[in-house]
Amino acid sequence: MAQEAHAQVIDGVVEAALQNANLTPFDLSAVAVTIGPGLSLCLRVGVRKARMIAGKHNLPMVGVHHMEAHALVARLTEKELQFPFLALLISGTTIDDAIGEAYDKTARWLGLDMRRGGGPALEELALEGDPHAIKLSVPMQQHKDCNFSYAGLKTQVRRAIESKNIDVNNDPIVAASTKDRKLRADIAASFQRVAVLHLEQRCDRAVEWAQSIEPSINCLVVSGGVASNHYVRIQLDKIVKKHNLKLVCPPPSLCTDNVGSASKVATGRDICRG
Repeated sequence: MAQEAHAQVIDGVVEAALQNANLTPFDLSAVAVTIGPGLSLCLRVGVRKARMIAGKHNLPMVGVHHMEAHALVARLTEKELQFPFLALLISGTTIDDAIGEAYDKTARWLGLDMRRGGGPALEELALEGDPHAIKLSVPMQQHKDCNFSYAGLKTQVRRAIESKNIDVNNDPIVAASTKDRKLRADIAASFQRVAVLHLEQRCDRAVEWAQSIEPSINCLVVSGGVASNHYVRIQLDKIVKKHNLKLVCPPPSLCTDNVGSASKVATGRDICRG
């Protein structure tokens, strides 16, 4: 289904990108395309299109790693950002479930409107709640490393929702009573506090380790879909200030998957240099 959706729009997306840039394929010096990680069937659609354009116009093709693109996209807007820097990519997998998936699942369990994404919907509802109302444990407290895990937190949230007898099938958030909405807001706020606290703790440890290895590091780049979350940015800014670092976050439009991040990686490769 996802592959079919990609295939239906790929031609129009490429054409629109060229038109918006006031370019034609004859103006290109190379074709960049994301090759992974991600859903292989969907990635294949992009790779086929890139090969077609590159072959037709005799252009080199540059394969781009998804995570590398997220790490470097900040340099599109932060022109003074120099290597080395530390990067936190809030995208993709952890040792089990990703934070973005945890946000989406929690938002769905709370009956939120998912049309603009679970993350933004949950963050908005959390503003109405008490972040300490629901007792949730921060993941992996016994592990003194930089790994992330959200499967256990998801289970805690699901059980909390079930214990409060919230029936999202019959009562989505738009139909919830004032009392029920407040309860859901408390769960959203409590989840978000603990989910981001896990990020904070791991990030704090990573900064300490990185600075012990490379003292010249003075920036933390935070990118990936969840990096557009305002609460995440506020909390991580506290961590970097503690270590006298600068927090660098791309604008929200560049935090999600986008062609600008892939092109930024490609232009840094020798194959694209004039």
